Amino acid sequence: QMFRFLQEKDLFERYYKQHLAKRLLADRSQSEDLERKVIQMLKAECGYQFTAKLEGMFKDINTSRDLHGAFRQHVQQLPDSSLGIDLQVKVLTTGYWPTQPVVQCQLPPVVEAACELFKRFYLAQHNGRQLTWQTTMGNADVKAKYDKTYQVSMPSYHMMVVLLFNDAGGPLKFGDVAAATRIPTADLKRALQSLACGHLKLLLKEPKGKDVADDDAFSFNAKFTHKMIKFKVASVAASRETNEEVQASRNKMNEDRNPQIDAAIVRIMKTRRVMEHNLLIAEVTKQLTQRFSPNPLVIKKRIEGLIDRDFLQRQPGNMKTYEYLA
Repeated sequence: QMFRFLQEKDLFERYYKQHLAKRLLADRSQSEDLERKVIQMLKAECGYQFTAKLEGMFKDINTSRDLHGAFRQHVQQLPDSSLGIDLQVKVLTTGYWPTQPVVQCQLPPVVEAACELFKRFYLAQHNGRQLTWQTTMGNADVKAKYDKTYQVSMPSYHMMVVLLFNDAGGPLKFGDVAAATRIPTADLKRALQSLACGHLKLLLKEPKGKDVADDDAFSFNAKFTHKMIKFKVASVAASRETNEEVQASRNKMNEDRNPQIDAAIVRIMKTRRVMEHNLLIAEVTKQLTQRFSPNPLVIKKRIEGLIDRDFLQRQPGNMKTYEYLA
């Protein structure tokens, strides 16, 4: 019920989608039925358009489960049926999920080979489609041998760093890790902080400290031990958004609203044909209230833009009244 009183429901949708995506991709959702119930409540309150992308995310997850089973059968039928890893790919539809920058990282050879095999398998069934690997959104379960063999759950970036030490004869400089993985600097430093500076020190850092510098060196921590056989290494959280980043997010949100305002104006004028300025402002505001409360000055600016594009014109002799142009 509190949701009804939110004035910027599209902003809520944006953050809800980001958190839902993290839960679905990491298999951390406590109950898929509860997730769907929340979406049904949002749909009842705001309509199908508000939840279409959220429902599409669930559809992608269910389709990916079936796809994983088909891929495993495909691998078992190959002459060399051993991939060396159990690759589970979630194929996401562009437009449904929060946008992420595409980062071309250097995956470990065994992972790269498995990804290429899946790509050939998928594109053979879906001609004309394109796959882009989103390494920032993945997770991995790694078997790590210390005093005993552990199963460690970690983000993909962490996995890429840890596997470098399988073949490393000694310490690796930060620059060496960066060159071998091609992980963006800020993300790589957070990954190394988690692995070498946090509570679970799978790696050792020289010199010791809580922060990672460009000239630090890292090595395998042969003395690592843990009371649990299975545990998780979480990523160090990114710092909070700066004022500039908050403003950039707000500007992006305003840009996304402009087409919705334009569509509402055209829809109203196509029905009414002729309408006075204040009445048009009020009607546009009423139609868009389910998603956000538009600024009257922004609506006026969008009207001017539609006049320039010959969707509307001012009524001759009455500048405060608009006419729709077929």
